[in-house]
Amino acid sequence: MKKAGKSKAALHSPTLESVLMVEKLIKRHSGELGKYQSWKKLPKKMMYQTFCLILDYLEKSNKTAMKDKKIVWISSPAISKPVPEPSPLYAEPTSSYIG
Repeated sequence: MKKAGKSKAALHSPTLESVLMVEKLIKRHSGELGKYQSWKKLPKKMMYQTFCLILDYLEKSNKTAMKDKKIVWISSPAISKPVPEPSPLYAEPTSSYIG
């Protein structure tokens, strides 16, 4: 029998501290370690499910990639460009408009 309110969603949401810890580890060991080895090498313990959730986030945000079953850091601040100013959503009304 299923418990009410339970789903297969992540049980633990990662904290900012956890995400930064994983980022630092991947930057330091880029291309050297696989998923499990990286998890074991973390300075603080973390649930494997939470670690995998962070890896999914980093991959979707184009900060990491998998190459030959190794995690590679691909994000670079030098490549990032500032966000351009948004264009106006509508044009200013003209005097020729008759309403």
